[in-house]
Amino acid sequence: MREIIDMACTACKQRNYSTTKNKKNDPDRLERNKFCKFCRKHQPHKEVK
Repeated sequence: MREIIDMACTACKQRNYSTTKNKKNDPDRLERNKFCKFCRKHQPHKEVK
């Protein structure tokens, strides 16, 4: 049930992180506050395909 997803910065649109999620427990897209090395600060990152 776990699927590999990429996380992209909402400010600069760079794909910085990859992680896994359980599609059964989290059917909608994830959004987490993570550090963006391109922006050099913490930004919200959203799940992209």
